[in-house]
Amino acid sequence: MDIKEYYSQKDVQKEFLRLSQSREVQVWFGNIRGRRPEIVNFEGDVKDLIKQGMTSFHISEERWKDPLSLESGLSKRQLEELRIGWDCILDLDSKNLEFSKYAAELIIEALKFHNIKNYSLKFSGNHGFHIAVPFEAFPREVNNVNIKNYFPDGVRVISEYLKDMIKDFLSSKILSKYKIDDAAKSVGKNVQDVIFNGNFDPFKVVDIDSILISSRHLFRCVYSINEKSGLVSIPIKSISEFDIKNAEMENVKFNLTFLDTDNVANDEARELLIQAFDWAKKSSSFVEEKKTMERNYELPKTAIKADYFPPCILKLLSGVKEDGRKRAIFVLVNFLQNMGWSLDDVERFLLEWNKKNYEQLREGYIKAQVSWFKRQKKIVLPPNCENPNYYKTMGVKCDEGICSKCKNPVNYTLRIIKIADRQTKNNRKTFNKE
Repeated sequence: MDIKEYYSQKDVQKEFLRLSQSREVQVWFGNIRGRRPEIVNFEGDVKDLIKQGMTSFHISEERWKDPLSLESGLSKRQLEELRIGWDCILDLDSKNLEFSKYAAELIIEALKFHNIKNYSLKFSGNHGFHIAVPFEAFPREVNNVNIKNYFPDGVRVISEYLKDMIKDFLSSKILSKYKIDDAAKSVGKNVQDVIFNGNFDPFKVVDIDSILISSRHLFRCVYSINEKSGLVSIPIKSISEFDIKNAEMENVKFNLTFLDTDNVANDEARELLIQAFDWAKKSSSFVEEKKTMERNYELPKTAIKADYFPPCILKLLSGVKEDGRKRAIFVLVNFLQNMGWSLDDVERFLLEWNKKNYEQLREGYIKAQVSWFKRQKKIVLPPNCENPNYYKTMGVKCDEGICSKCKNPVNYTLRIIKIADRQTKNNRKTFNKE
């Protein structure tokens, strides 16, 4: 069975149409991404995309009044006016599929602990799984805020809360079957890459990434093919029943529904949401991250040149060769602002920088990210050097010389500038004596 024949099945088209309602859609044609925003309202729309050579089908986590009104650079208020809801999609991914399975099992147990029964589970089509809790399961309002406006913060906090809840269990499960060095090797890493603060960090070998979730975030639709693996993103009843052979095009069955909203109990996820936000307020990791992101020095009046930047930033400036483009944008925007760069200059730079990456991001995505930074009231530091979600996992961490003594990339630049100023003063004194 080829791709066109697979997508021509009525059951596939029916599910694409069902899940596309009130959502933004993007279709991929091999390595070429289709236009955004796109919508699908009728079966004929899906058939037209198949004729055009569609290879995969992606939908938004958010639901919109009019998806075609979306465009890059919309303000937070404009997005909230268009948004009518969102689904909580947890993306679990590891180069070792077994680790993804362990994490998925534990996340599902955690959801059940919070009395959530109507969750959905699907194979991503490659190395991981997607676990979804539909918008209908959440309360309509929390702390006098309409729940539809809790995106992406609601998903991010829930994700981090669940990660914290399962971390020790996940670590024990992995280490009960793998030695640390074997676990690291199985995902293409060295032992030191999976250790944090002297302990094995399971989230170095299996990723549940919430940082990159932003408005208009898309995910692979159920029954869509993954171009890299050739496998289908199929719904699953349970991890224990999952057989990867069932994800081959010719073996796909259509007996399960992903994001079935018909049987969801109202307020089913209230406890999860409230406890997640309570945890975030008390969590030392959240408090520490907020403290370390605070800036306690005056911004330079003239933009600092790259000559003074640390090696990790210089590596990012040369382009991202593997995964990590969106994290790189987050690091670079914060860092360059602290170097006295205006956000207009940062945007111009990032649009050129994007051409150096192994695969370019959409220009609209970069502009939307810079627009978000423009709406913030203050400039904060980039993530600290030891932050487990950055630098080392992106392959740019530097541990030698001055770098090893700096907690943050900005500290490196400040030290280098002080050293340069001191040398300049000494040279002047020597010149005057002569």
